[in-house]
Amino acid sequence: MSLFARLMYKALVWKERQRARRNQPRAPAAGPAQFETGERGETMAYWFLRQAGYTIVARNRRSRRGELDLIGWDGPVLAFIEVKARASGEAARPEDAVTAEKQRRIGRAAREYLARLSNKPEAYRFDIVSVFWDDKGGFQVRLTKAAFKP
Repeated sequence: MSLFARLMYKALVWKERQRARRNQPRAPAAGPAQFETGERGETMAYWFLRQAGYTIVARNRRSRRGELDLIGWDGPVLAFIEVKARASGEAARPEDAVTAEKQRRIGRAAREYLARLSNKPEAYRFDIVSVFWDDKGGFQVRLTKAAFKP
């Protein structure tokens, strides 16, 4: 685990706490605000995974088949990571937004990515990282390894 990744993750958590204190509860995110939440969530997930030991090899990989938020190595396993970010964890768990259709699209995009690799990994899996703000617990990141099989 890299010291730099740990420091970056802690700095981003601090920044999000400061932002939450300044912005107190706002109206539900929509449009550009929702995009901002997603982009910030992906950045937080990236640094969370880096400090957890992942080696990230791609971010926001788009293809005709779909989009892969993050792709990284967790030891010898290639992980395709879907990031779900919410301004609040009250309504529903962020990972519940990864529907069966979304899982199929991620699976198709992952198969296309694997087909382009010259050295195929021995194993791969699909993870979900949930990023949200909880009023009681503060900033929360939850990693679910092998969350689904498309």
